[in-house]
Amino acid sequence: MAAKRRAETMEENRVKLISAARKAFAASGFANASMDDLTAQVGLTRGALYHNFGDKKGLLAAVVAQVDGEMAANAHQAGASAANPWERLLAEGAAYIEMALEPEIRRIVLLDGPAFLGDPSRWPSQNACLSITKQAIADLIAEGVMKPVDIEAAARLLSGSAFNAALWIAASDEPQIVLPKAVEAFRLMAEGFLASRG
Repeated sequence: MAAKRRAETMEENRVKLISAARKAFAASGFANASMDDLTAQVGLTRGALYHNFGDKKGLLAAVVAQVDGEMAANAHQAGASAANPWERLLAEGAAYIEMALEPEIRRIVLLDGPAFLGDPSRWPSQNACLSITKQAIADLIAEGVMKPVDIEAAARLLSGSAFNAALWIAASDEPQIVLPKAVEAFRLMAEGFLASRG
């Protein structure tokens, strides 16, 4: 019983720290967020942070995973009403790109994530998105909608293009102007994978 309660307390502390860090990182950025302030806000010590995440970067990785997971869910939802699986794939990519306009996503996932956690293609959350894209592409190839291309290569290129378009928007001084250009180019590039219709 004590072990179960300890596990529950650890999970509660983890949730509190991720929530507080998410707010702090969105407001101040990773580099400027104070771990002492963050832990004090939720009534915990730095020891709890280190125990749960190893260090400040580990905490950022947990926050990025949470936000990135929400981005994937929102993109999936955006594609749910598409007319067909191909349009769903494009709608999900466009929705992911458009999320670069949201300040929290811009700061945490697109600016601080790559700067402090390195190559996004190695993030577990990005690889979860990749596996969903691979399945969608495999289905589209099987249905003859897409050319018979290496599934992983196509998935990595489409996912990477959407992520890099979002990075471009996040870094831009004129994101509202860049957004439609990025979405249009993403769609045109993706159409290169379509099987020829004769």
